[in-house]
Amino acid sequence: MIAILWNLASFIVALGILVAIHEYGHFWTARRCGVTVQRFSIGFGKVLWRKVGQDGTEYVIAAIPLGGYVKMLDERVDDVPEHLVDGAFNRKSVLARIAIVAAGPLANFVFAVFAFWLMYLIGVNGIKPIVGHVAPASIVAQAGIETGDEIISIDGEPAQHWQDVNLSLVGAFGQPSSDIVVRSNNNLTTKRLDLTQWKFEPEKHSPFRSLGLAPYFPEPSLVLSAVAEQSPAQQAGLRVGDKLVSVGGVKITKWKQFVEIIEQNGGTSVNVAYQRNDTMIEARITPQRKINNQGNSIGYAGVSPTPTPWPESSKVTLEYGVVDAFTKGMEKTWQLVSLSFNMIGKLVTGDLSVKNLSGPLSIAQGAGQSASYGVVAFLSFLALISVNLGIINLLPLPVLDGGHLMYYFVELVTGKPVPEKVQEVGFRIGAALLFMLMSIAIFNDFTRL
Repeated sequence: MIAILWNLASFIVALGILVAIHEYGHFWTARRCGVTVQRFSIGFGKVLWRKVGQDGTEYVIAAIPLGGYVKMLDERVDDVPEHLVDGAFNRKSVLARIAIVAAGPLANFVFAVFAFWLMYLIGVNGIKPIVGHVAPASIVAQAGIETGDEIISIDGEPAQHWQDVNLSLVGAFGQPSSDIVVRSNNNLTTKRLDLTQWKFEPEKHSPFRSLGLAPYFPEPSLVLSAVAEQSPAQQAGLRVGDKLVSVGGVKITKWKQFVEIIEQNGGTSVNVAYQRNDTMIEARITPQRKINNQGNSIGYAGVSPTPTPWPESSKVTLEYGVVDAFTKGMEKTWQLVSLSFNMIGKLVTGDLSVKNLSGPLSIAQGAGQSASYGVVAFLSFLALISVNLGIINLLPLPVLDGGHLMYYFVELVTGKPVPEKVQEVGFRIGAALLFMLMSIAIFNDFTRL
């Protein structure tokens, strides 16, 4: 329950910030173009807070935090007194109207640059993309990538940590191949991945795992850090702090050995030897059966190992000065913009399934997780969602900013506004398409719960 409330609060804060930024872009530009702004609202529905500023604009926070709007004086919507018509939106030039509408998505992109700039000023801690395991006969194995290799770049994009690898591989989905530069024994070589048979399901696996690649992790200790209540391990007498010595008569030196033997013996009792302080103890444990993500029945003991600290050689800290952080923020924002348009294109062509769309529940979960990791992670999340919010609003659906821009560009070229009946039909179609996409995204959210 606490996790749900945390996710909800983080979601409201994140969406409130991003909607305010987006609508402020419209608001600021409208004011500069001489348009009278009647209301600036964050949220929809019942008004929770209201204030009328000295500029005559009504500032509102409403109960439903799923968007916002800027209401401008417009003769197409209200009767406007003659002495106020100069401030009406519809009386402005087509270039001014284009600027006002485009300013919302542009503000989201600017905010993403700012968030990344601040993030890189603070410093981003990450883990170098060093390969920990390569699955036999996998796409990565066939390319000649080996355990211990460090990924340097993917298709020309630098890979400084695993998040970079993740983004670059997502962008490569649908391509016939991808070139990866790796460092092995201080030598740089280029490996080409054949992606023609790549089956990537984002809701199940990360892109690198679906290729047969696993990151390097320090080998955990055999000392137990957690024992689940009523688990087979607890029933066998194991406690936190016990050190595993052998299982099933096999002396173990790595945690992976213990996991493999337990998974293979679901429902079957095996001997376990462990050390508690200076005393050796033997017991029998009967692993419970459970179904893993691949649908296989495996044994489960209910214990966790003690993590081993990451070696300093595997860590990377990205921290820059004021100017370099801004440049890095620009590069990161452009990478996300390109990737997002790339993904939209693949949704249209069918290379990417609509099952990969995420709705408010997934966003809320992401907001809560990133907020719990700290300021830097939350800034990264805000930048990512801000870019996506900007791009979604640029889609040529008449109910969105992109649809309005489409009409205004037609007017700019032809010299005549698009007929209102055509606009009305377009708005209905756009609303239906948007509702369908949101329904799919929300349905996907519920199937992932």
